[in-house]
Amino acid sequence: MRIAITVDPEIPVPPKLYGGVERVVSMLVRNLVARGHDVTLFAHRDSQVPCRLLPYPAERSAGATNIIRNLRHIARELRKGGYDLVHSFGRLVYLLPVLPLRLPKIMSYQRTITPRSIVAGELLSRGSLHFTACGRHMIDRWEGDEQWHVVHNGVPVDTYRTIYHVPADAPLAYLGRIERIKGVHLAIEVAKRSGRRLRIAGNVSPGAEHQQYFQQEIQPHLGCDVEYLGPLDDRGKNEFLGSSWALLMPILWEEPFGIVMAEALACGTPIIGLRRGSVPEIVQDGVNGFVCASVEEMAAVVARISAIDRRACRATCEQRFSDESVTQAYLDIYSAVIESGTKAMRLQGDGVCGSA
Repeated sequence: MRIAITVDPEIPVPPKLYGGVERVVSMLVRNLVARGHDVTLFAHRDSQVPCRLLPYPAERSAGATNIIRNLRHIARELRKGGYDLVHSFGRLVYLLPVLPLRLPKIMSYQRTITPRSIVAGELLSRGSLHFTACGRHMIDRWEGDEQWHVVHNGVPVDTYRTIYHVPADAPLAYLGRIERIKGVHLAIEVAKRSGRRLRIAGNVSPGAEHQQYFQQEIQPHLGCDVEYLGPLDDRGKNEFLGSSWALLMPILWEEPFGIVMAEALACGTPIIGLRRGSVPEIVQDGVNGFVCASVEEMAAVVARISAIDRRACRATCEQRFSDESVTQAYLDIYSAVIESGTKAMRLQGDGVCGSA
């Protein structure tokens, strides 16, 4: 297949540090190319990918001028024809000029979905636009709609070293952005209640609100039992997660997926999380971690982590969240969407559905 993939212009593919969507796109592109597909990627000019890269003229989506420059850039290429499908991981607005085309299109959501944009996309695309979400909980209102599909995120499992045994006093881990909705302060509370050391890694998000949160609610607890390591690269994350007793996910919002959970499982590390967002979709209670209703419950199950087989954690990742399983899931959708579009064109040609 000849496939065009779009992602927002702000962060290179793959990202050097934070960038969950860009990691998924990098993984998908590499696997599609390895399987012999012809891929063109619209992305930041510093992206390093094994396919044709068409850099955006504007490296920001803020402002009408930047958006118009970038959507024209995409439209100019796609209107040349020759593509079997376009797969967007970026803003739907970037597909605006090509939405009415019969070219099959997929819009993948890795963030909160705005119903109004869905309605607009469906109307303008005349049935040629399909949607995917990285969590089933994101699409409750579209349950049963054939235009919607769920593909969980994943990680390139072979790049993660699984550690099957850790010391009995191994620390708990938090890895992610340092923000209130991520529940870093709750991770500290879980560690203190359970009598475990905690290591925190990740970037403090820009903005006064997040800086103040770190200074007032995280920094005062730092010391021998609570350590802040800052942002980690891929190699650092591998060692960090693999040597931890468990990954804590005390999220306070409906997080779409949380790639760090797949990363932890690839390292053999169990997960303890609150019942929010995609945690119940990823964590199989008692198999690869525990899904909890409160901080108190999270602290209580820390002692039960020794009963979790770290091999089962790795197996879960390989079966459900590997780069191969994610790529195959998207390829299955590609085939179905292209077949659906071909069928619709035949019906239109026969006069069943009217003219295009």
